Amino acid sequence: MEQQFTPAVKAEIMDAGAVQRAITRISFEISERNHGVDNLCLLGILRRGPVVAQRIADKLASVEGAAPPVGRLDVTPRRDDLSGSTPEDCSDIPFPLDGVRVVLVDDVIYTGRTVRAAIDAIMARGRPACIQLAVLIDRGHRELPIKADYIGKNLPTSHSERVWVRLLELDGEDGVVITDLRQAEPAEQ
Repeated sequence: MEQQFTPAVKAEIMDAGAVQRAITRISFEISERNHGVDNLCLLGILRRGPVVAQRIADKLASVEGAAPPVGRLDVTPRRDDLSGSTPEDCSDIPFPLDGVRVVLVDDVIYTGRTVRAAIDAIMARGRPACIQLAVLIDRGHRELPIKADYIGKNLPTSHSERVWVRLLELDGEDGVVITDLRQAEPAEQ
């Protein structure tokens, strides 16, 4: 039997309180830059983006008295690193995008390729007034000229490291850890 290895946790970057403070700060910045939530929507990139987007919408509702609509965006069909059959699009955007200010939300930005695919997916659905980008973690290493408008935390990393965002709704707890693929441990059997 072949032994599997899992990356060892190198450091805890954010605990639950830090995650909440980052989401609160991003929410206030979105509100300030857009003068409220009128004509604004949030699109979370699957898998963790929709959870972060919903938390931002909830915070905006408490600040502005109204929450912007939240949708889920699946970029898998538009990825440039997949070949063969096109996977099913699992997006859920129950509102029009034409003329709306869209805030694209993701947990981590790395090379920028996911964001490029997301922009393609948005433009295929309509013509928004503008597209802004909010991320919980910016780990650097961009391969495309893409920059986030709202950042919870800048986290310089090496290519061998991986950032893991854990969210209560999906993982049972909030937090951000970094692992190093070079320091893998044998997986428990």
